[in-house]
Amino acid sequence: MKTKHSKTVNLYVALAYRFLIVMVLYTFCRLGFYFFNHGLFQHITFPKYLYMMYGGLKFDVSALLYINLIFILMNVIPFPFRYKEGYQRFCKWLFIISNSLGILANFADFAYFKYTLKRTTATVFSQFSNEQNKFKLFIDFLGDYWYLLLLFIVFIWAFVKLYDLVKIKPPVRFTWPAYALHTVLMVVIALACLTGIRGGWGFGTRPITLSNAGEFVDTPDQMSLVLNTPFCIFRTLKASKLKPVNYYNEQELNAIYNPIHMPADAGKFKKLNVVFLIIESLGKEHVGSLNTDLAGGTYKGYTPFIDSLVSQSFTFTHTYANGRKSIDALPSVISGIPSIREPFVLSVYSGNKTTSIAKLLSDEGYETAFFHGAPNGSMGFSSYTHLAGIKHYFGQNEYKKSGDSDGTWGIWDDPFMQYMAETMNTLKQPFFSSFFSLSSHHPFRLPDEYVGKFPKGPLPVQEVLGYTDMALRKFFKKASTMPWYKNTLFVLCADHATVSYFPEYQTTPGYFSIPIVLYYPGGNLKGKADKNVQQIDIMPTVLNYLHYDKPYFALGFDAFAKGNDNFVVNNNDGNFSFYQGDYLLVNDGKLNIALYNLKTDRLTKNNILEKEPLIAGKMEKYLKAFVQQYNNRMIDNKLTAE
Repeated sequence: MKTKHSKTVNLYVALAYRFLIVMVLYTFCRLGFYFFNHGLFQHITFPKYLYMMYGGLKFDVSALLYINLIFILMNVIPFPFRYKEGYQRFCKWLFIISNSLGILANFADFAYFKYTLKRTTATVFSQFSNEQNKFKLFIDFLGDYWYLLLLFIVFIWAFVKLYDLVKIKPPVRFTWPAYALHTVLMVVIALACLTGIRGGWGFGTRPITLSNAGEFVDTPDQMSLVLNTPFCIFRTLKASKLKPVNYYNEQELNAIYNPIHMPADAGKFKKLNVVFLIIESLGKEHVGSLNTDLAGGTYKGYTPFIDSLVSQSFTFTHTYANGRKSIDALPSVISGIPSIREPFVLSVYSGNKTTSIAKLLSDEGYETAFFHGAPNGSMGFSSYTHLAGIKHYFGQNEYKKSGDSDGTWGIWDDPFMQYMAETMNTLKQPFFSSFFSLSSHHPFRLPDEYVGKFPKGPLPVQEVLGYTDMALRKFFKKASTMPWYKNTLFVLCADHATVSYFPEYQTTPGYFSIPIVLYYPGGNLKGKADKNVQQIDIMPTVLNYLHYDKPYFALGFDAFAKGNDNFVVNNNDGNFSFYQGDYLLVNDGKLNIALYNLKTDRLTKNNILEKEPLIAGKMEKYLKAFVQQYNNRMIDNKLTAE
């Protein structure tokens, strides 16, 4: 019914107005969150806070679309009964109640945040599931924070009043052209909702998650100022929650495995430039020089330039990725943190305080940069690299030249790597720079001028890897003419392995095998060590090679350290694959299910778990130590050396 002060408007205008109401209320919630917790956020300038408020709009839109999808659908279906008074009354209270619950969740974090230092996530439901006195806890909470209850009541009163300021004007008649028009409007609104929920649109752009808030902040603890609580709950409903484990006491645990790295020697810190080259889908299988035993010793591979680089570099016999997706790679390589069960940057722990090789070197005066030829925001890389302390991000947005896009993922590797070399030449030395390629990705296309120029193998990716290998050769040719080249340590690896052809790579170890190559043109870093090395080892290996002289956190090992007690770990589909020495132990998270001797059984056909209980027991000890360090430090937010 129309009230004295309400205004009658078109249904779609009313829908937009009501969505605007809750957007404004969420903005006030964000202000309230900061007001009640401002003591926990130091040194935030007013312009920086305004930028965080701006960034928060994207997360508010996503959360509010989740909450109001049914309400929106009920208002846009192209039938005249939606104008009936009873129907609209139901819509009103659906809108009021569902959004009041979202506002209530935000209000709860006004008080609760100071205890957890994180926005509430879906784990809150299991966190209190075993409490026998939930009602008393709730009453005690209301007693302590009665003023928040009063403020919430005022909020909802204002919410209802604002809703009633407009009423929907029904059409005089609903004709067949109106059905067609309103159907088109429904499709348009549906696409707009999908875009808003995802936080944007574009090929290769992932739906936003908690870690995307890092794009608008300087440190991970500030992400809560950008996020809202309903968004955090929705995005973590299916997320895995780690459980604390206590296999060993603290002294025993650190004696077995300690991720806090202490300075190894008193050597002078070498301020070499450091460049990471992360190549999309470059499985170890495709590099001929790392597979001289394949095809009866006749296998040449598809990367002749990388082969020549390996001969002038240092590598290892068994080198692995810690994950199977691009999104797993950056935290592994740059922060020394692997993804266990789910990508770290998509987990409920992505807001933990972390460090990275970029941040540590930046503190030593390094300039830092990241290069990725995709549209900025693709794969969430810009958010992660910002949180990792990388100052400059160079993506498709910064690449000004037109005509070099592949039309799918971004700028072709060859022109973008030339751009990277030129841009790196403008960085102040010493610098840390990382590059992530994209051309060797499905749909495995080549620039027209290179079609037919590279050998085709049994797998589509191999021809395109030939193109990226050529781009690397041209990059190194240009880089070698630059003044910083001789003073640079290059690390080449892949983000993950991909489809395999040879049986030797159609195994659990093969699915994760990638090249890891260290090249220092100004030094004598050449050779090959018989050792297991993984992506999370890259950060400590480089830092120790530079004689970095401060404690730091990384879950990997220094690959140049003596001894073979180091291990490699990856986790796929819930099972741990644990490599140590010549052996692979497979564990389902509770029990050992297989043990293989990779030296004598490369195809992993012979499970020797029952035959070698001592070896399995020793490996399980280290695996348990890793799980305890990983789980407990994630839960307790202890991913730094502080």
